[in-house]
This record gives sequence, C-alpha cells and structure tokens, in this order.
Amino acid sequence: MQSQDVAQRPAASPTDPVVDVEQAEAALVEHYPRLVRLAYLVLPPSLGRNRRVLTAHALTQRALPRGRASASAIPAQSTGRDGDPGYAFVRLRVVRTALEAGLPLSFRAWPKRSQLPPLLPQVWGLRLFPRSGGADELALDQRLSALSGPARAVYVLRGLEKLPDGDVRRVLAAAGVDAEEVDEALGEADETPAQYELLNSPEFDPCSLHARPTDLMRRRQHGKAALAAAAAVAVCGALLVLPGGGWGPDGAAAPAYAENPAAEAALNPGKLTRIAPTAWEVSARKDFSVWPARGDLTEDTALLRRALAVWARPGESVQVSATPGTQSGGPAGPAQLLYAGTVDNARVVILYDGLRIARYAEPKDGTKGAALDFARVDGATGTEANAVVLDRADGNVRYLTAPWVKKAAERDLLKPRAGALPMTLTDGITSPLASPAQETGACTSWNVLQLTDDTGTRLMSDLGELVPAHLTAGRPGAAREVSGAEAQHAWAPFACSLGAMRSLGVRSVNAWQYAAQPLPDASGAAAWVCTRAETWRGGGERVLAQFRTPGGTYGAVAAKAQDVAACGARDPHVLAGVLWKSAAGNWFLLAAGSKGTETVTATGGVTGSARGGLLAVKTKQGVQAELKGTLGDGSTISGLR
Repeated sequence: MQSQDVAQRPAASPTDPVVDVEQAEAALVEHYPRLVRLAYLVLPPSLGRNRRVLTAHALTQRALPRGRASASAIPAQSTGRDGDPGYAFVRLRVVRTALEAGLPLSFRAWPKRSQLPPLLPQVWGLRLFPRSGGADELALDQRLSALSGPARAVYVLRGLEKLPDGDVRRVLAAAGVDAEEVDEALGEADETPAQYELLNSPEFDPCSLHARPTDLMRRRQHGKAALAAAAAVAVCGALLVLPGGGWGPDGAAAPAYAENPAAEAALNPGKLTRIAPTAWEVSARKDFSVWPARGDLTEDTALLRRALAVWARPGESVQVSATPGTQSGGPAGPAQLLYAGTVDNARVVILYDGLRIARYAEPKDGTKGAALDFARVDGATGTEANAVVLDRADGNVRYLTAPWVKKAAERDLLKPRAGALPMTLTDGITSPLASPAQETGACTSWNVLQLTDDTGTRLMSDLGELVPAHLTAGRPGAAREVSGAEAQHAWAPFACSLGAMRSLGVRSVNAWQYAAQPLPDASGAAAWVCTRAETWRGGGERVLAQFRTPGGTYGAVAAKAQDVAACGARDPHVLAGVLWKSAAGNWFLLAAGSKGTETVTATGGVTGSARGGLLAVKTKQGVQAELKGTLGDGSTISGLR
C-alpha cells in the first residue's frame, strides 16, 4: 500500500449525515478505551509496545474533527455502537491514521504526522505497556504481527467491532485502501484463526498499563554533560536561597542516578549466589534456597551479565511476562543462580531472589527475540519447590527438578488405569513432556508430571507458568497427595477443568467430592465435586462446583466463583445447584451442600426446601433460582454462581 492511496477519501454527498465536533467528542469520550484498543491492534507491532501505546492514545485523541464533517464513510446501521454516526466517523479516522502509521517513510514526500513519534502524550523516564496475557494472547499477537496493516484492520474490525465483510470493505475504502488491497487483506485475515474473544484481553488493552524505567545507563550518559553544565548554577542557587542548613527534602538520600553499591552488586555476575551440590542434604530447609547451580553455562559470565541486565532494564524487543501479583522489577541484591545452560535451541538462565523465579532465554545464535518470565514463589517449600519450567518447544515442556527428586514420570490424569510412563532425569532435567497448557481444542488428555522423592510421590500440572501447580485431593485442611489409585480416579473426570485455571498464578489445586446425591426417576447417584485453585499472591482464588452423573466421563461445571473462601481450609462449606434432565424427560433443580448443611432452600424461578444437604425439585427447562443453606450453628451459606 502506497502513501498516496491512504490519502484518498470518498467525496461526501449532500444527503450524507453531518457530524459536528460536539457529537464526535461525545462518541470519543464514551468509547475511548475501545477506540484506543482498536488503534493499538491495527498499529504495526514493529513500533514496539511502548510507542504503540503512546501512538494509539495520540491517534485517538487527534480523531476529533476541527469543525463539521461528513459522516458518509460508513452507514449508520453498521457502526456497531447503536447507529451513532459520531462513533462511525471517529472510528474511521482512528483506522485511517493507524494504517498511515504503518507506511514506510519516503524521501519523495513529507511524512504524515501519524508516521512520526507522538508529541503528546509523553511519559518521561518510563516505558508503558499493557499487562501480559497468557499463551493464547501471545500467539495471537505474533500472528497479527505477521499480517499486513489492512489485514490487521480487517481482523480487528471483524472481531472487535463485529462488522460484516461488506462494512469492513467500506471502512477500508474510506480509509484510503484500494479495492485490490482490500481483497488481499480479507483473504489474508481469513487464514488467521478467528480467536476474536482474545481481542478483549488485557494483553491488548492500552488503557491498563504496566510501567518500567527506560535505559537508565543511557540516560545517565546523555545527562552527564547537562548535569556538569548545571552544577555551578545549582551550587550558586543553593548558596543564594539556602543560607544555613538548606531544605534537604530527601534527607540522607543520594542524588538521583548516584551509584548504589547494592544495585551494582545485583547486576554483577560475580556476585551471584551459588549453592553447593550437597547443601540440601544437610539443610533444615527444603526450598529453592538450597538448589545448586546447574547447567553447562554456569561460568559464562557474558550470558549471566546479559540475563541480569535484561532483568533490571528489559529492552522493547524483550518479551516480558509475569504471573498475576508478581513484580517484574530488578533484584534488590545479588540473586541465586539455579541454572545456566543450553536447552534445545536456546540459552537459558534461571535465577531466584528469595521471592521470585526469573527465567531469561535467548536464541543460540544471538539475543534477538529474548524473553524474560517471572513467577512468584515466596513461601514455597517441599513439593512447591520441586520443579521449574526450563523450556517450552513444539507443545512440549522440560522441567528442572529439585536435587532431592529421584524419579520423574508422565501420567495422563484422564486415564488413571494407564499407569505412569517413566521420564529420564539428566542432572535434574526431565525429558520433554507433552503439555496441556496451550491446548485449545477438545480435552482428550491431561498430562501431568509425577515426581518421587524419599517422602513419596506427587503430581504437578503445567498451567502455562514457570512453576507447575501442586495437585491434591480430599477435604480442605486434610487434603492428601494424588498418589494412590483412589485419588487418581477421583481426579480423572475433572482433569479438564484445570484448563479454566491457566495463567492465574496458581499454587495448588484441590479436588474434593463433598456430596453424593440420589437422582430422581431411579437414575442412580450423582457426585458433587469442588475444585479450588489457591494462588501464590493469596488472592484471586477460583472455585468450581462440578456435577457428574453416573457413568459420565467428565464432570460438568455447575457453578464457579472467584475470591471466595468456600471449599477452602478457612471455610470448607460449599453449596451449588444445577438443572438436570432425567432419562424420563423430566427437569429437576438439584442442589447439594457439604457436610454440616442442615437445610437447603430454593427461591426465585423454583421454590422448594429440604432438610439436610440435598435438594431435588421438579421444574422446567431454563428457570433460574437462588440457593441458600443453613449450617448446624445457624449461619447461612449462599450457592456458588
């Protein structure tokens, strides 16, 4: 697409609706977050995340017309925002300028304003970028980056704005894209999987941002001359306005950008803590602090220096991710080296600072495409410090295991009778394991890592993070390892529900059958199970109440909740309900409460009550009801939603 193509705009007819500044401003203010997201997604990823964020805001804020303007570019009924021509006009200007921003600069013509770095907004000394999403969002971002600008616009207008292809053609034509390029863009977008729901992810939200400092060393170097020139003026000014002791608002703090011994030590590879290989055998602790340094590159000072430097100030080309609630700033002091070595086609460094695991990875043939991942692990002991993800490639994952792990095996949680397949352990590194973390299709298997040490066998599941989640089974507060046949069979129907807990910063997941309910019409007995995911940050817990009919392969999620104490060690009580159709064709509201529930009551679309923790009321399809339970001490619990 040439720059002169974008400049072409269709002429307005005398009957076209007219948009004035006030109408456009109202639409922009009301839909500002959506318009900025639209601009961010259409802008070329080659700009870098920080500039994309600032440019998206700048283009959206400049979308206001300077006077009355024609809104003929898009029919009102296709705007997607209640037929508002003001929104249609502003959206068109955002799409047009975002496409212009992706055009290459030409020596034959003056650059357009959108092709230059934005004058406003600006944030000095900070880089801004959206919060990191999960593996699905990262994969979609990579696919979009491979598309042309018009094809990205097609994908975003289809997915974010829900426009049919006819209206997409009109928007692109009004934005100056010629008909032939529109056809090519539609075909190119058709080849990209339609994961439109991911466009609303925080990964693509330039209004909810993380902030990090820019390159502090470069800023220091560029500022030395200015600081030297201003030093005399600063001293003279201080003598003039500060007779006596002076103000001293920062007390004993060093001047800005002063050298700090602790910060410098944190970036010095020679200061890294290295634990002896046998230290864990005599230590009273059993956590990451007694892991030895392993790998074939532990003496590669240049690699370690790069890893520490990127940790402290990651460049714009570095892919940074962090589990929820995990800070991604540099280490406060010298970190502990857990691993430095070559894994498949990458060089990997894993560091530990007492609170977090940081994993740095770069290609073997350079540093372009480096990645930095963080996971919170404060308080990890025993099983929770058994393994760290070393590498992901081609849907497989390799782990670095604790020095006390003696055996590793692969087990399909859906097939408890199949047994475990042994995995090789080489200097603590496992052979590749097919990971379920990135699977998006039908759930036909769920592979977990089985680790054995002197104290027993434990199961860990990859949920797309650096540290696998510990799986347990049983009543909260008395949960046990999923090592025996009974616990493994109890988990099997509910293994696929682990997919709802990906990328949440999960520490452990417990499955507990809290009730068994005889079904009406002599249909056997159903099992009620709650699965609860605990997180490293102590918030964001997710609880699923699941219902399994006799002979059912999988459990069905009947209710779910977040940030609740239900089904946990602090509050083991849980109540949930489901609409169920019997083989005889009758519909029932079924509800079950955990042990200690004295009565269950349903109100709303269904009315009924029962003594004890089980309720079955005949009803109709599609009704909704509110559930309330009474406990033995007189307190009440509400049904999960």
